[in-house]
Amino acid sequence: MSTTISVSGAGFTSYEVEVGRGLLTGLGAQVSTLTKGRVVVISDETVAALHGPAVLASLEGAGLRTRILTVPPGEASKSFTELERVIDRLLAYELDRKDLIVALGGGVVGDLAGLAAALYMRGIDFVQVPTTLLAQVDSSVGGKTAIDTPRGKNLVGAFHQPRRVIADIDVLATLPPRQLRSGWAEVLKHGLICDAAFFDWLAGEGAVGVNGDLVALERAVIRSVEIKSAIVEEDERETGRRALLNLGHTFGHALEVELGFDELVLTHGEAVALGCAMAFRYSATLGLCPDADVKRAVSGLAAAGLPTRLAEVGEAGAGALVRRMTGDKKVEDGHLTLILVRGIGQAFVERTVDAVRLAGFLRTEGAR
Repeated sequence: MSTTISVSGAGFTSYEVEVGRGLLTGLGAQVSTLTKGRVVVISDETVAALHGPAVLASLEGAGLRTRILTVPPGEASKSFTELERVIDRLLAYELDRKDLIVALGGGVVGDLAGLAAALYMRGIDFVQVPTTLLAQVDSSVGGKTAIDTPRGKNLVGAFHQPRRVIADIDVLATLPPRQLRSGWAEVLKHGLICDAAFFDWLAGEGAVGVNGDLVALERAVIRSVEIKSAIVEEDERETGRRALLNLGHTFGHALEVELGFDELVLTHGEAVALGCAMAFRYSATLGLCPDADVKRAVSGLAAAGLPTRLAEVGEAGAGALVRRMTGDKKVEDGHLTLILVRGIGQAFVERTVDAVRLAGFLRTEGAR
């Protein structure tokens, strides 16, 4: 049994996200409906070792000529250097527009492979096969593809929607606990944005998901995809409501850059969790969010083993963080934009954030 969620919008061809158990074995049958040409599976070395043989067997079993191209694991692969290497390999393979890329991995692979697909011959089709919880609930859906630069995260990229997303819950059983927690941060974020009942389930009965319960994980992935797909359908290019999905991200991205994209210190999901906690506390200082909701939100994040205070992850200067935040891609007309909240499930976009007041808040949070 699996659940299929359709994603459609005015600016792109609709596609389906399939969520269920044991889906990798049927990948070849799914991909063969999209192309009869060649397939290049882009994966990182760790994921390729775990799931590459099963994926290759499924694709080749469906009569598809397939090869696997691997990249080093980790955020460092979202770089111009690795993007150039991947595209050079695609050119060497002489792929054409009838061929297809499969992104097999977490958010790094999905972003890198998706951007390569967007650029190669001005765009070829690709399929997302996310193997981390974070990628299944967030980065694989919506068509955002990007690489990082020393000046910031995800600043160079393109909107390029996948033709299909296959989220196999069984692969989550291979994830280390820290990666599961990082993905859970994005799940909690969806509840904090617009579904208080979902957040309450995640913080209550559904909390077993963060410890690897596959039944809870499947429900969490399905609901997260439903929330994200509904927002993407309304606003593909993030000109309006889609910005809500960035709850916690402006704070989090600034911290990731300041800490050198070092995933041993701070993973992306941990940065998002800390950013969400900071967004709730900052909203409270502005008189927007009740203290009771701040406590519930922070408690739910902390109970999942996620950081909620700057002191838990490292040191950063308030001025440096504000500069990183004003350099974020969500800045418009020189004004800093933050996603703030009026309560759990009540996020909104604030486009005129006072940088001086924000710096003062960051100092109360422990920034230098």
